[in-house]
Amino acid sequence: MCATHWALSRCASVPAAAAARGFLKNEKDNALLSAIEDSRRRTFAMAEEYHRESMLVEWEQVKQRILHSLLASGEDALDFTQENEPSYVGEVGPPGRSSLDSVEMAYARQIYIYNEKIVNGHLQPNLVDLCAATAGLDDKNITEMWAMVKQMTDVTLVPASDALKVRTNMEVRMEFVRHALHYLEQSYKNYTFVTVFGNLHQAQLGGVPGTYQLVRSFLNIKLPASVPGLQDGEVEGHPVWALIYYCMRCGDLTAAMHVVKRAQHQLGEFKTWFQEYMLSKDRRLSPATENKLRLHYRRALRNNTDPYKRAVYCIIGRCDITDNQSEVADKTEDYLWLKLNQVCFDDGGASSPQDRLTLSQFQKQLLEDYGESHFAVNQPPFLYFQVLFLTAQFEAAIAFLFRTERLRCHAVHVALVLFELKLLLKSSGQSAQLLSHEVGDPPGVRRLNFVRLLMLYTRKFESTDPREALQYFYFLRNEKDSQGENMFLRCVSEIVIESREFDMILGKLEKDGSRKPGVIDKFTSDTKSVINKVASAAENKGLFEEAAKLYDLAKNPDKVLELMNKLLSPVVAQISTPQSNKERLKNMAHSIAERYKAQGISAKKSIDSTFYLLLDLITFFDEYHAGHVDRAFDIIERLKLVPLSQDCVKERVAAFRNFSDEIKHNLSEVLLATMNILFTKYKRMKGTSPTTPARPQRVMEDRDSIFEIPGFSPDPSSVHQKKTQATSGSSPCPDNVCWDDPLQDLGRHKRKTGANGDPYELAEQLWLRVGVACACL
Repeated sequence: MCATHWALSRCASVPAAAAARGFLKNEKDNALLSAIEDSRRRTFAMAEEYHRESMLVEWEQVKQRILHSLLASGEDALDFTQENEPSYVGEVGPPGRSSLDSVEMAYARQIYIYNEKIVNGHLQPNLVDLCAATAGLDDKNITEMWAMVKQMTDVTLVPASDALKVRTNMEVRMEFVRHALHYLEQSYKNYTFVTVFGNLHQAQLGGVPGTYQLVRSFLNIKLPASVPGLQDGEVEGHPVWALIYYCMRCGDLTAAMHVVKRAQHQLGEFKTWFQEYMLSKDRRLSPATENKLRLHYRRALRNNTDPYKRAVYCIIGRCDITDNQSEVADKTEDYLWLKLNQVCFDDGGASSPQDRLTLSQFQKQLLEDYGESHFAVNQPPFLYFQVLFLTAQFEAAIAFLFRTERLRCHAVHVALVLFELKLLLKSSGQSAQLLSHEVGDPPGVRRLNFVRLLMLYTRKFESTDPREALQYFYFLRNEKDSQGENMFLRCVSEIVIESREFDMILGKLEKDGSRKPGVIDKFTSDTKSVINKVASAAENKGLFEEAAKLYDLAKNPDKVLELMNKLLSPVVAQISTPQSNKERLKNMAHSIAERYKAQGISAKKSIDSTFYLLLDLITFFDEYHAGHVDRAFDIIERLKLVPLSQDCVKERVAAFRNFSDEIKHNLSEVLLATMNILFTKYKRMKGTSPTTPARPQRVMEDRDSIFEIPGFSPDPSSVHQKKTQATSGSSPCPDNVCWDDPLQDLGRHKRKTGANGDPYELAEQLWLRVGVACACL
C-alpha cells in the first residue's frame, strides 16, 4: 500500500515538475530575448541618430553651395553654371602640387608679407601697393585697375562707428568724385600722349611742352581739317571750344584758361564764369553765377551746333543732365567724366530737376537702369568694373568681377584692400547673397558678403595650400558667425580637418610631451583654445582618433582618454594583426599611457580606470588569441573582473553596474574567453589524472549550485544523467564547459510576455556560472 501510494504521488508530481521547469525556462528565455531586443532597439536608434546628424551636416554643405551660386547682384534665379566644388578629386591637383596659379601665388606672397607685419606689431603696410607690385601682373588692364583702386581709396576718412556712416558722409562722397575725375583725366592725358607720340608726323608736336601743346597736336590727329557747326573762331588753327574741352578733359584748367584768354573777345562773359569755376575749391560756381549761366544756356545754347561748346557749358554750369553729349563723349570713360562733373551735393533748392544730378541718382542709373547688359556686352569685364568702381559702388564692382573665374583673385584682393581700410560695406549675415541690399540702408547702397567671398576663393586651394589659406582666413579674426563663433577659428577648424595637416598647422607633440609650434602660432598666442576648437569639431564629425590626438596636443587628458576608451572598446577582443586598426590604436594607447605615467598626468578617476582596464583587457585577449592560456588566466585573475570562485560571486555582481559602457560591451567576450580558458584547463587537468575521482566529484558538487540560481533549474533526469557522465569520466558535449549551457537552445524559444527586459541580467548570471566553473577546477 505504501509503495503504491509513493508511486502514485511520484506520478502526480512529474507533470507538476515538468510544468514548473517549462515555466521557468520560458521566463528565462523571455528575459534573454527582452535584453537582446532592447539592445537591438537602442542600437538602431543610435544609428538613426548618427545618420540624421550626418544628413544635417551634408545638407548644410549643400545649402552653402547653393547660396554660393547666387553670385549675381539681386537675381532671384539660381545660377546653375558649373562651379568648383571643395575638396573633390576633380579639382585638386596631384598630391603635393599647388592649386594656385602664378598670379594667385604672387598675391598670396604679398598677403603673407602683409600679415607678417601685422602679427609682429610693425607699422601697417599699404596693402594696395603690395598687391599692385605683385609679380606677374603684366596685364595692362590689371595695372590700370590697381592704379584706379589706389586713387579711389586714397581718401581722408571721417571718424565714424561703422563703414556705412563713412561711405554716406558727404565729404567722403565728394572726395570719391574728385578722385574719380582725377583718375579719368590722368588716364585721358596719358592716352593723348601715347596717341601724339605714336603719330608724331601727323601731330606736328612743337612749342613749349605742356598740356596746351599736347592737346593742339592731338587735335591735328583727332579732328579733320574742317568740321561744320563749330563756333567762335579758332586758336592756332584749331576750334576754340574743342581746345577748351580737351584741356579740361586732360584735367588742366590752366591750359584751358590759356585758350579762353586768347579767344576772350569772342566768348563774352564766359571768361569771368570760367575763372570763378577754376578758382573754386569744389569746382562749383556760386548760385547766382550758376543760375545766370544756366539761363544763358537754355536761351542760346541748348540747340547750338557746336557740341564742344554745349559740353563745356553743361560741365561748368552743371545743367541739362539729360543730354549725354554723345557727339563729344563717345566713349564710356568720357561719359563718366562728363556726368561726374555734373554731380552736385547741395540741397539743390534753387535747381530744377533737369539741372540736378546727385551721386545716388547716377549710381542707380548705372547699376539698375543701364545695368550690366548695357556695358558688358561685347566688352571686357574691366569696363563695367571701372564704371561701378569710379562711381563709388565698390561692392557691386567686386561682385561683378568675382563672377569671372580668371579675374576672381583680383576681385578678392580689391575687397581685402577695402576691408582693411574700413571702406567695405559688409553683409550683416553670412546667409545673404554675395551682393545684397539690407533693410534700413539708404537707397542704392549694396553690401558684400565678405566672409563668403573669401571662403569661396580659398575653397579652391585650401586642401593643397593650407598655409596660404590660413593667411587669408586671418582677415576674419574679428568676424563672428550667426552663433557668435569666431570665423577665424571656425575656418582653421575646417581647413585642418579638410587637409589633415594637423602637425603642420597646429603643431606636433614630441616624445617628451612638449609641443612643436605650428603655423597657427604665428597668428595667436592662445593656441590651446584653437586646438580644442578643432578637436571638438573633429569629434563632432566622428573623427575620434584625430580628435584624441588633438586633445592630447591641447593638454586635455580627460577628453583624450574618453575618446581613447571609445576607440579601444570595439577592438578589445579582436585578433591583433600587423597594420590593423587594433594594432594602431593599441600602440597609440600604450604611447599615451607611458607618457602619462612618466609625467604623472591623470584624468577623471572613472575615465582613467576604464582606460587602463581596457589596456589590460587588450593584453588579456592578445595572450588568449596567442594560445597562452595560463598567462591569460593569470591576467584575468589579477584584474578581478569576473568571479573565479563562489566566494566572490556576490561581490563581482555588485560591482558590475559600476563599470562603464566601454567595459560592459566587452564583458560577453571576456566571459566567453574565460570559460574557454577554464574548459581548456579542465581538459588538461582531466587528461593528466583521469583515474582520480576526487576532483571530478568536487566539480559535480560545485556545479550543482548553479541550479540554485533562479531560471537555471534543469530537468532532474538531466541532472542525474550529467552526474553519471561526470562520474564515469566522459563528457557528453566536448565543446562546452562542464555543464549544460541553457543558451544553446535560445533560438528555439519564442519570446513571451512577462520578461523584465533587464539587459544586465544575462551577464550577472553568466558571472555566477563562471564562478561555478572556477570552483570545478
